[in-house]
Amino acid sequence: MPQENKALVRRFFEEVCNGRKLDIADELFTADHTYHDPFIPTGPGPAGMKQVIAPYHSAFSDAHWEIEEMVDAEGDLVVTRWIGSGTQDGELAGIPATNRRVRVPGIWMHRIAGGKIGQSWNVWDNLGMLRQLGIVSLPG
Repeated sequence: MPQENKALVRRFFEEVCNGRKLDIADELFTADHTYHDPFIPTGPGPAGMKQVIAPYHSAFSDAHWEIEEMVDAEGDLVVTRWIGSGTQDGELAGIPATNRRVRVPGIWMHRIAGGKIGQSWNVWDNLGMLRQLGIVSLPG
């Protein structure tokens, strides 16, 4: 079961995120999937996950999520340490294209239920991304 869970999550990264096949989310996420991310509020289910990923596909034509490490935790949880990278050549949440390249780390935890992803928690360096884009700077 742990290997199947990891394969499911890997498929999300490879096909939905990197392969830009958003409709695959319908196969991978439960209808009531809940996404937890303080930076990106969204609706439930596969449609919610499409709403999370699609803006990054639009804003970063070369967007790529690299899996650095993936571990099983407590049987139904898969934890993935990832790096997102790309050049912002499109608008992102009202931020015009900067043509700057970013490299952003994160940790994404997925809970598997009935062979699909039922919940996910994503914590990533959104402040670091905004700094790399030149949108914010630290004092001093």
